[in-house]
Amino acid sequence: MGYSLTWDLDVFFKGGSSSGEFLLFLDEIKEEVQELDQLVSIISPEANDESQFIKAFDLLKNTQMKSKQASAYIGCLEAQNAQDKKAGQLRIEQMKVVASLKMVMSKLDEKLIQLDEAFLQSMLGKEPLNELAFVVNERRKRAKDKLSVKEEALITQLSMDGFEGWSQMYDTIVGSMSIPYKGEMLSVGQAANKFSEPDQKARKELFAAWEQAWEEKSELFARTLNHLAGFRLSVNEKRGWEDILKEPLEIGRMKKATLESMWNVIADHKEPLVRFLQRKAELLDLDKLSWADLDAPLAVTAESKVMEYQEGADFIVQQFSKFGAELASFTRKAFEDSWIEAEDRPGKRPGGFCTGFPLHKQSRIFMTYSGTPSNVSTLAHELGHAFHSYAMRDIHPLNCSYAMNVAETASTFAEMVVSDAAVKEAGSEEERLVQLEDKIQRSVALLMNIHARFLFETRFYDERKQGYVSEERLNELMLDAQKEAYGDALSDYHPTFWASKLHFYITGVPFYNFPYTFGYLFSLGIYANALKEPVGFEEKYIALLKDTGSMKVEDLAMKHLGVDLTTRDFWEEAVHTCMKDVEEFMSLTDPLVKKA
Repeated sequence: MGYSLTWDLDVFFKGGSSSGEFLLFLDEIKEEVQELDQLVSIISPEANDESQFIKAFDLLKNTQMKSKQASAYIGCLEAQNAQDKKAGQLRIEQMKVVASLKMVMSKLDEKLIQLDEAFLQSMLGKEPLNELAFVVNERRKRAKDKLSVKEEALITQLSMDGFEGWSQMYDTIVGSMSIPYKGEMLSVGQAANKFSEPDQKARKELFAAWEQAWEEKSELFARTLNHLAGFRLSVNEKRGWEDILKEPLEIGRMKKATLESMWNVIADHKEPLVRFLQRKAELLDLDKLSWADLDAPLAVTAESKVMEYQEGADFIVQQFSKFGAELASFTRKAFEDSWIEAEDRPGKRPGGFCTGFPLHKQSRIFMTYSGTPSNVSTLAHELGHAFHSYAMRDIHPLNCSYAMNVAETASTFAEMVVSDAAVKEAGSEEERLVQLEDKIQRSVALLMNIHARFLFETRFYDERKQGYVSEERLNELMLDAQKEAYGDALSDYHPTFWASKLHFYITGVPFYNFPYTFGYLFSLGIYANALKEPVGFEEKYIALLKDTGSMKVEDLAMKHLGVDLTTRDFWEEAVHTCMKDVEEFMSLTDPLVKKA
C-alpha cells in the first residue's frame, strides 16, 4: 500500500470546516487573549517587577502557539477546497482573534519601551527570560519605530476590513477562476502544471487562455493591489518610514547592504543564463523562447519520465539519507503519517506551501503532484520547510519565528539535494539533460524571475506614492522588469504576471520575493559545506537552523559559515556555483546543436 495523496487533518480537529471542536478551540484562544490583556494591563514598568513580565511572556508563548495552530488549520481547509465557504467564515473569525492578540502585544511593547534600560538588560541576563533576550530587544526596538499603542491598535482594527479584506478578495477571485485546456476547465493550480506540455501549439494555446483569464479580471486585481499598497504606504508615512524596504528588511533581519550586494552580483552575471535560454530555444527549433516555452521539455530528449508519487517519495528519502539520518527519518514519517496533500484534482488552490501545527509539533504540506521533475523538487522544497520546524521543535516558541530569507534556506537546500542527485543518477544522457535543465530552471526562476518581481514591486511602490496605478501601467511595469531581469532573452513575456502571482497580495510582508533568492544562494554555501565535510554535517546543519529565529542573518552566516554577507565575495561564489550547471548543459548540448 502506497503513501496517501491526501493529508490527515483529523488528528488536529475532526469535522473540517464544520468542526465543533475547532470552534471551541477558537473560543479558548479568545479567552486567553483576554487573560493576557488583563495581565499586561496591570504591568507597571516603574515597579521593575520581573515576575509580571515572566508571566506575560509565558502566557504569550501559549497563546501564540494556539493562534498559529488555528491559522494553519484554516489555511489547510481553504487550500484543499477553494469553494469551502465555511472555511472562509472561520478565517474571518480567526483574523479577529489575531487582531485582538496584536493589540495586546502592542500594549506589551509599550510597557517594554517604558522600562528602564538597565533593569531590562538585567532581567534578560538571567533565567527564565535570558533565552528570549534577542527577540525581546528586537520587539522593543521595532516598537520604538512605530506609532503609539492606540494608533497601532487602530491600524490593526481597520486592517481587518481594509488591508486583510483586500488580500482575502484576491483569494476569492482566484478561487473562482478556471482556464480552458483541451476541452477541460482547469483550476489555476492545475493549469499552471500544464506549462511543461511538450506540444508547443498546446502550450501556446494554454498560455493565451491563461493570459486572457488574468486580463479579464485585471481591473479587479489592479484595484486590489493598489489598495493593498496604498494601505501599506499610508501606514508607513504615519510611522515616518520613507524607505519601502525598511519593513521587509527588518522582518528579514537583514541589512540593506546585504540585499544590494546580492542583487548587484546577480545583475552582473546574467550572461550564462541568457546563453542557456538561447540554447534551449535552438534545441526547440525556435529563434527565441517565449514565456510559454520556459518550462517546455527539451525536444532533443526522450519524453520526460513521470515519477509516481510513491516513487518520488522514495527517491527523496533516499537522497536525504545521504546527508543525515535524522532528515531521512523525519521525511519518511511525514509520508507515513499523511502530512502531505498532493492529489491532482480540481478545486484546489494553486501553488504549494508548508504550514506548522506547533501544539502537535507537526507540519502539513500542500501541493498538486503530477509526477514531473519540478513536482519532485517542489515536494522536497516543502519537506525542507517542515524539517526546519522539526529541527526547532525544542526551541522556546517565541524564538521560532525565523526570518523569511532563512525560512527559504532549509527548503532550497532540500530541493538542491534532490535535484543534484537526479542529475547525477540519471540513467541515460537524455534523462541527465532533462534533470539538468530542470535544475537550471531553478536558477532562472530565482535569479531572473524573482529579480523581475523585485524590480516590478520596487517601481510599482514608487509610482503608487503618486497615486493609483492602472492595470495598463502595471502591465508596462511588469514587462519592463521582465525584459531587464531576463536580459531580453525572450520573444514575449507575461505582462499580467503581477495579477497571477499570489505573493504580491500577501499582507504579512511586502516584497515576498528576494527571500527566495537569498535562501537559494545561502543554501548553496551550506550545501558546499555538506559536500566538503559530510562527517558531522547534519549536527552542524541543525545547529544553524536552531539559531535562525534568534539572530540577524549576517551574524548567522558569520557564526556558522564564516562569511560576510554584506560583501560581494560570498554571492560571487554562490552565483558561480549555479553557472557550473549551465556550462555542463552547454557542453552536453553542443553536439546536438552542431548535428542539427
